[in-house]
Amino acid sequence: MTYDFIIVGAGIVGLSTAYKLSESFPELDILVLEKEEEVAAHQTGNNSGVIHSGIYYKPNSYRAKNCVEGRHQLVDFCEKNGVDYEICGKVIVATDEEDIPRLNGIFETGKINGIEGIKKIGPEELKEIEPYADGVKAIHVPCSGIVDYIGVCKQLRELIEDKGHTVACGKEVKKINNSGDDLAVVTNDGTFNSRYLINCAGLYSDHVAESAGVFPDIQIVPFRGEYFELKPEVKHFVNGLIYPMPNPAFPFLGVHFTKMVTGAVECGPNAVFAFKREGYDKISFDLEETIETLNFPGFWNLAKEHWKMGLDEWYRSFSKRAFVKGLQKLIPAIKPQHLKSSPSGVRAMALKPNGEILDDFHYEATENEIHVLNAPSPAATAGLAIGDEIVKRAESSFSL
Repeated sequence: MTYDFIIVGAGIVGLSTAYKLSESFPELDILVLEKEEEVAAHQTGNNSGVIHSGIYYKPNSYRAKNCVEGRHQLVDFCEKNGVDYEICGKVIVATDEEDIPRLNGIFETGKINGIEGIKKIGPEELKEIEPYADGVKAIHVPCSGIVDYIGVCKQLRELIEDKGHTVACGKEVKKINNSGDDLAVVTNDGTFNSRYLINCAGLYSDHVAESAGVFPDIQIVPFRGEYFELKPEVKHFVNGLIYPMPNPAFPFLGVHFTKMVTGAVECGPNAVFAFKREGYDKISFDLEETIETLNFPGFWNLAKEHWKMGLDEWYRSFSKRAFVKGLQKLIPAIKPQHLKSSPSGVRAMALKPNGEILDDFHYEATENEIHVLNAPSPAATAGLAIGDEIVKRAESSFSL
């Protein structure tokens, strides 16, 4: 058969897109192709499980608008479908006086973005919310929370399949042949035909685009985020989410404390270059992917600009004591013996050849394809709203 839509990737963006398409066009046939045996196997299932508020993002950017709208949709979806979540709140902490101007800037951005309930607080009120946290000033963000993103994706899959569509796992896309009228999507397990294609392949989104003859002016460079977890006897150190002031020059939010829906508390992540796009261990290595990155001028331009920070992150990767020192800026009582290892995640960072980090969600479209080429954090929070955005783009690009 020829499907109406093939979606590549069954992370939260791909599944949200399929779900939203099934609602907007119930008469069309949709196929989701996923190379792993389960949904949400990579970025979606290996992040920290935070429901982001949208406070950080540039006003009127896709990240800002989609995060706020997506957060509301996500909470409603969890309520309706019985997925574990909790609106536990978050504090963004300035640990010294020089951080205060940036904290004030974040607060103003949050007001512009319409983040409900945010409030600047002093050390005393910070202690009321997070008794073990230390700082000179903070922002309380009561609408932030935590969620089971794998559970969200499993429920999305069930809803998609209940409507008669297909989520096919174990199908890795190798090549996309576009005749102009139809697309032939070649996988490791057969070829599938479709009128339209939407690429939500995350860490391999640029490769999938290139296999379809679309050559974007960006490349995905993987960065691994490594975590520790608080041992049970000190979980009471953290009530919700405790974040530092982010570095304005880098898209990562710094090592922080995250309460999980399982009851565990994660600490991290750092951010180190990964020698494999799905390299979750320190020794993970793929020669071809490493050469690809090292041949990309954007990687070297980024490294030249941020080499000192990169060295600090690598040092923290191999030194638990250095990692703990970063955590102690937020919670001084933390000691190395309080931590145990926790699984890592890998983030797809889209870089331009000049080393510039692509700061917003990014799409490229042809007459019958849409490629989601950059969907960084808060894409999981924003997933359902991103699905709405892709449906709008499909309606426009494909004249549906």
